[in-house]
Amino acid sequence: MKLLTKELINRFKYIGSQEALDDPIIVAKFFHPFSNYTWYATEYDVENKMFFGMVHGHDKELGYFSFDELNSLRVGGLPVERDLYFTNKKLSDLEKEAA
Repeated sequence: MKLLTKELINRFKYIGSQEALDDPIIVAKFFHPFSNYTWYATEYDVENKMFFGMVHGHDKELGYFSFDELNSLRVGGLPVERDLYFTNKKLSDLEKEAA
């Protein structure tokens, strides 16, 4: 499975920078089936191949994560996957779902 498609890259470009927003839109969700990590991407820099968004693992934090690292990560021989059924949602919706 491709983590990034042209369509997804175009969605990131269309939404653009969200750094000034209090509640950015999550564009893509990535996860690994054998770990407790999930990456929620709100922005993508094509030139540097870097995402910005929320990472849920041992902790929850906003920050940058690399496309190349996600693409090469293997746990139990399996790669990171993209949630094909994920639809755009606000970052605050993650907290509502967790409650």
